Amino acid sequence: MAITTRATHACCGGTLGFYSHPSDSLGLEARFAVFMPDGASAGAPVPVIHLLAGLTCTEETFLIKANALRFAAEYRIALVATDTSPRGAGVAGEDDSYDFGSGAGFYLDATQAPWSTHYRMGTYIAEELPALTEAHFPVDGARRGIMGHSMGGHGALVHALRAPDRWKSVSAFAPIVHPAAVPWGEKAFTGYLGPDRATWAAHDATLLLRAGHTHPTTILVDQGDADQFLDAQLQPWHLEEAARAAGQKLILRRHPGYDHSYWFIQSFIQDHLTHHAAILCR
Repeated sequence: MAITTRATHACCGGTLGFYSHPSDSLGLEARFAVFMPDGASAGAPVPVIHLLAGLTCTEETFLIKANALRFAAEYRIALVATDTSPRGAGVAGEDDSYDFGSGAGFYLDATQAPWSTHYRMGTYIAEELPALTEAHFPVDGARRGIMGHSMGGHGALVHALRAPDRWKSVSAFAPIVHPAAVPWGEKAFTGYLGPDRATWAAHDATLLLRAGHTHPTTILVDQGDADQFLDAQLQPWHLEEAARAAGQKLILRRHPGYDHSYWFIQSFIQDHLTHHAAILCR
């Protein structure tokens, strides 16, 4: 479980580090980043939130653009950010489009060749990265949350609903809530999982809720009403309806004038850190 330090920076009362390691799940070198608030130690580990970014992003994007570090330092919470796909897998066509292949792993394990060899972001997020970071940094795996944006919001919701014992808190910005029913998800699921739509249900937050999967805490979701992808790709009303039917506690806030960008995330990131801190810092 060796890691390589690529760079570290003092920032906002903590340390931001960028790292790489040979990933067993992906079969390739993988990159991740960690923000640790000052004062964390093996004797005083802190809660941790895993951050999942959206299409085309990397392990750097959320940490650089979201303005989350100062609030993580204030609440004494660590942040872990992952890349959005394997890199350099050498699969034909993986760099041909922004919404499939490189930068678009959808946080699942592909079952279809040739993607299934390396595109295993589901296992990487659920198992390998938490184990790695908890072995190398003073973070408390019993107090672990997950947050994401867009494709990453999809990943955060799905992972939390499938394993609420692993992810104690969850929130999302502009998530793809019903990927089995929108173009981004249909393209990714067909390529990674195959044409049998029955196999897609385990990777769709709306369908998981309909099947009885719930989270014991309140899910926080923020959505901009001026989001350019709102009607075609995001469709948050599906999540709202499914949560209501399942008895899932959900706060879904709609914000007039806000789009899909990190300017939107910056505007409400403190609310998300507060949401997670209220659960993880008890």
